[in-house]
Amino acid sequence: MKIFGVDLYTINDVTIILRLVLAVLLGGIIGFERGRSGRPAGLRTHILVCLGSALAIMTNQYIYENYGVSDPARIAAQVVSGIGFLGAGTILVTGRHQVKGLTTAAGLWATACMGLAVGIGFYKAAIVTCILISFATVILHRFDNFMLYKSKIMDIYMEFSATTSFSSILEALKKMNISIEAVELVKPTYNTNTTVAAIMTIKLKQKKMKMDVLSNVCAIEGVEFAEEI
Repeated sequence: MKIFGVDLYTINDVTIILRLVLAVLLGGIIGFERGRSGRPAGLRTHILVCLGSALAIMTNQYIYENYGVSDPARIAAQVVSGIGFLGAGTILVTGRHQVKGLTTAAGLWATACMGLAVGIGFYKAAIVTCILISFATVILHRFDNFMLYKSKIMDIYMEFSATTSFSSILEALKKMNISIEAVELVKPTYNTNTTVAAIMTIKLKQKKMKMDVLSNVCAIEGVEFAEEI
């Protein structure tokens, strides 16, 4: 493909600038949304990942075109595998066994691949990928929240007094037509006066407002604190 007589698929002064600037723009679009959402990897991180990936594959192409050596896909393979270390740094496991940062980690990996596409001159795929990543992180995020809101499955973190029988808590939940799928005893996080806490996966037999369910759980005798996680 040529524009104004410049071949956009080979390494030259125009394509070097074009690809690096495009990498900054596309990476910035993804990073802006992540940063606005308060994620650990935001605007600068995504720009640097996309820019570095583009430069890596461009360097590989430059060596191949000018020296006739090197595998054109070798550096790309190392970028795809190496970005996993950066993505792993954004994944956090909280004290209540919540896993956070998976979307950000996946976004970094996809952004790195997008940078590789930009760097090799696969412009159309890179731009479409940028649009789809934005769609997944913005639109589908709202859809995820809607599905979770409608779900009959809830994960609840509960703290209750040491004098309360755990079996009485379970019995009270059953009387509320709540099916207990899994229970895990953990160390209390909030109330220092309590010595027992649990993470429960429950299933509602009927569609109910989750806030109403939490209110009913908090009203159980012996329950000091409860929240959905």
